Amino acid sequence: MKFHLRKMLFWAALGCLLPLAGSLCAEQESPSSGFLSLSEAIQTALVDNPSVLEVQAQVDIAGERIIQARSGFMPRIDASGAYDRTTNPSRTFATKLNQGMITQEDFNVDRLNDPDPIDNYAGRVTAIWPLYDSGQSWYGFRQAELGQEESHLEMTRMRRQVIARTVVTYVGLLMAQEQLAIVQQTLTTAKAHRKMVASRYESGFVVKSDLLQTDVHIANLEQQQLQAASQAEVARAELNAAMGGAIDSKYQLTSRLETNQEIMGPLEHWIDMALDRRADLKQIELQRAVVEEEVKKARAAYLPSLNLTGNYEVNTENFDESADNYTVGAVVTFNIFSGNRTSAKVREAKATLKKIEALRRQLRQRVQVETRQAYLQADSSRRRIQVARLAVIQAEEALRIVRNRYKNGLFTIVDLLNSELALQQAYTNRLRAVHDYKVANAKLLLAAGTLDENFQ
Repeated sequence: MKFHLRKMLFWAALGCLLPLAGSLCAEQESPSSGFLSLSEAIQTALVDNPSVLEVQAQVDIAGERIIQARSGFMPRIDASGAYDRTTNPSRTFATKLNQGMITQEDFNVDRLNDPDPIDNYAGRVTAIWPLYDSGQSWYGFRQAELGQEESHLEMTRMRRQVIARTVVTYVGLLMAQEQLAIVQQTLTTAKAHRKMVASRYESGFVVKSDLLQTDVHIANLEQQQLQAASQAEVARAELNAAMGGAIDSKYQLTSRLETNQEIMGPLEHWIDMALDRRADLKQIELQRAVVEEEVKKARAAYLPSLNLTGNYEVNTENFDESADNYTVGAVVTFNIFSGNRTSAKVREAKATLKKIEALRRQLRQRVQVETRQAYLQADSSRRRIQVARLAVIQAEEALRIVRNRYKNGLFTIVDLLNSELALQQAYTNRLRAVHDYKVANAKLLLAAGTLDENFQ
């Protein structure tokens, strides 16, 4: 009976512990527990990078400016209240008249010249409707619309730049980690060779200088290891900054440093694509359109303006009795002389238009240079990868041969150390070629205006 009771208690306890253990395992195996792919880094940067948040605020500002510009077509209505107490003869008479309190006695000469103090509470509603303001509101509204389009293009441009920076820093961290691994691998090989050199020294086959040279070589590699580790930490901080997160965040990169698909099409194709798709080129076209509207706006200031006006007023002395009145009318304004201010604004707008045109030409040239540079760098990096891979195979075989011959006393320690360094350099060159191709590929897509969050 006791045995069965213990058995039941055991299985009950196991049943309670299994779900808890499963939840703990699930927490340990959660993909959010420190793993980061390139696509996840890009998505995080597009949400948290301060540059993206800044431009998003600018988009919101541009939208509010359209509302402000549109208000120029609508009437403006203001309400106001005022109180005054006066003994001014003319104002006292006018106040009583506005209050509807004038009597025959008020025309008495003594009262007219020396009136008693009078209080007045006035409430007013004033309306102004600009039917035509020399086109200022219309051109301002057009400029606000163009400004909103430009802000959206700025968002597109900034997102592409953030993606490119994230790719560069992510790949840079991958390279720094791989570089550290190469140094560690070379250090492991060097320590294994030291054992062989020590064994041959103890057996009397080599002199002590071989052992000392090996120790110096290992010491240099240990220094390189420390430097590579610090470079990896700096690269991690740069990636965190690109993603807009905490600088000291830790995670394990899951994407690998490998070549993506080969770039397709000739250089001229990429340049034409850049001239057609670059957001900054479209932005400067919009800026030119804004300045063209400014020229029209400045010229329109020579034209007259027409405003409808209205005013409704209530006046009272003690709120027991009151009187109201209204005024409606139209006002036409035509500027005759402004001290050459209007003509100066026209000339300023025309000069700004020339400046924008010069900047446009300069930007088109820079876009072509950036695209050409990125294309050539990507092409040379791709070619270097093939050469570097062959060099690694040759360096590995050379080290194997030199190691065997040194063991047999046919080569010196210098030959062995040089072979180690040659293999380390071959690994580094292959790694850098892949890194440079990945970066150049991203920069080429950025220069062509086609980089997006799906970059791999």
